[in-house]
Amino acid sequence: MQTTFRAHRRKRFRVHGFLHRMRTHGGRNVVRKRRAKGRIRLTV
Repeated sequence: MQTTFRAHRRKRFRVHGFLHRMRTHGGRNVVRKRRAKGRIRLTV
């Protein structure tokens, strides 16, 4: 049996990164809401 989480930076950014967020309508909403809330880090 393998561990459930294996860290990989490239995959992390490709799935959850800023550029990927900006590609979709929903992702842009996420970034907008996080800016409105005043988050320091919008994405990973």
